[in-house]
Amino acid sequence: MRVGGGGAGGARSRSSNTNGRAVQGRRRVVITGIGPITASGIGVSALWDGLRAARSPIRQVDRFDASPFRSRIAAQIDDFEAARYMDPKQARRLDRFGQFTISAATLALEDASLRPDDVDSERVAVQMGSALGGIGHAEHQLARFLERGTKAVDPRLALTVFAGAASCNIAIAFGFSGPNSTNAMSCASGNIAIGDAWQHISEGTADVALAGGAEAPLSQLSYGAFAIIRAMSTRNEEPERACRPFDKDRDGFVMGEGACVVVLEELEHARRRGARVYAEVLGYGNTNDAHHMTAPRPDGSQAARAIKIALDAAGIQPADVDYVSAHGSSTPLNDSTETSALKTALGSRAKEIPVSATKSYYGHALGASGAIEVGITCLAMHEGWLPPTLNLEVPEDVCDLDYVPVEGRDQSVRVAISNSFGFGGINASLVLGRSDELNTVVDRTSSKS
Repeated sequence: MRVGGGGAGGARSRSSNTNGRAVQGRRRVVITGIGPITASGIGVSALWDGLRAARSPIRQVDRFDASPFRSRIAAQIDDFEAARYMDPKQARRLDRFGQFTISAATLALEDASLRPDDVDSERVAVQMGSALGGIGHAEHQLARFLERGTKAVDPRLALTVFAGAASCNIAIAFGFSGPNSTNAMSCASGNIAIGDAWQHISEGTADVALAGGAEAPLSQLSYGAFAIIRAMSTRNEEPERACRPFDKDRDGFVMGEGACVVVLEELEHARRRGARVYAEVLGYGNTNDAHHMTAPRPDGSQAARAIKIALDAAGIQPADVDYVSAHGSSTPLNDSTETSALKTALGSRAKEIPVSATKSYYGHALGASGAIEVGITCLAMHEGWLPPTLNLEVPEDVCDLDYVPVEGRDQSVRVAISNSFGFGGINASLVLGRSDELNTVVDRTSSKS
């Protein structure tokens, strides 16, 4: 039995957001599944348990020799086995980046209780993001080439190193033939992918979408590239305390690996199959600083504009926002700039809204981070608990918002903002909502199921 909507154009409806305002001509889009692969846990239950434990998994790198670098720590995933999520032969044909994409999609579909055979495959979009794609595999193959020549190189190399392999692998694995793309917009890639998926469904070109990000950057060259520009923390002797967003002693981000895919559905599509709904995607904003490749615009004006665009698209006022999931990279420039952006976008409400940054739990997984954070935000809204900003002991003077330091907080959240920013001045913000209507009409099971 197929549950897909009718026709390529799709019937557009008059939708309303959690604030009760109608948005003409837009179909409503909800998130019904989450598939996280992180150093704090793989799958929804394991990730949630990791968040509640409030421990950082960051430690010394042992995946390669990091001794030449000032930074020698990372958030590695050591318990990932691709064969748990796909046929072992398929797993052997893929590099780690490709394995992450299909595995995260598998977890998301399972969490959504959605079988590929139960949807119209032509109405399923796949939108992914990745900063570096299969660069780790390419580095390994280059070493083989230099040592033994062309015949030693994996013949599938060209099929694994391009970032577009992320969305294409998922489409091929599950037979989804709707709109398909992978963006490479640095650390904002995951948010942009989810925003693009939201647009496809809300505009009627898809009924369902798998969207998110994947990153497998823990190889010597990739890691070294960031170490060379002094972007990463050198707190090598106490790695679990190295990622400390908004703290005055922060000294750079900590690299991580991982992936997260979320299942998005048109609201009526989700209702017809009795799906559990984590949250509704209400709005999306995307801007560029047009300022510098690595440094954010100091006043945060374009980051603030991305937030405002997302709020305007959602028909949401700052007074209605209950929580912000910050990009919070633990870099000196980003954290202070994001604080300024929040103050500009949210005005007098900024100091009243709890803000937390969760990268201490899984490192900065570059293009996957935004999708992981959207997943965490959905869980926080669903469970009524805000994850803390770990290691925030003494905030920098200019970082003077409520960052939920050290310990999590019980709190009901109806509207949340999730921010992601990246190299090149990329800014992406999503607004998520959870209403009584969604809870009572659509909600069927606990997020722990």
